[in-house]
Amino acid sequence: MVKEDTVKLLRECNLGIKMGIGSLNDVLDKVENKDLEDKLKKSRNEHEDLETETQMLLNRYGDEEKQPNIMAKGMSWIKTNVMLGIDESDKTVAGLITDGCNMGIKTINGYLNEYSEADEKIKDIAYKIIDLENTLLENVKEYL
Repeated sequence: MVKEDTVKLLRECNLGIKMGIGSLNDVLDKVENKDLEDKLKKSRNEHEDLETETQMLLNRYGDEEKQPNIMAKGMSWIKTNVMLGIDESDKTVAGLITDGCNMGIKTINGYLNEYSEADEKIKDIAYKIIDLENTLLENVKEYL
């Protein structure tokens, strides 16, 4: 059970990170404020570092990474483009990022509860993701 929970949590962490990177990439070209752009790029780089770490761990466990669900990815893309089509502002970008961070935190916490027998190292990665999302929330709130 421990190994199964470990791999499942790791897989979900990797997937969540990919969704975060995709969301950041979707909005970066719409940002006007250089400081906000820098904060988003820094967060994307940190997400990419965690993605690399989780991919390497998945390989060690002999497991493959999951790809984001096409419907979830499509719905996220539609929401982003509709919202930015209505109001292409840094406030809209900050709102979209806030929604994504909140969803990521909620989802990862749910997986931590579901896969409670996972290895502590993988739980630490999940907590890193939560911390990364909380930091990003803090960094964009002044643009809301």
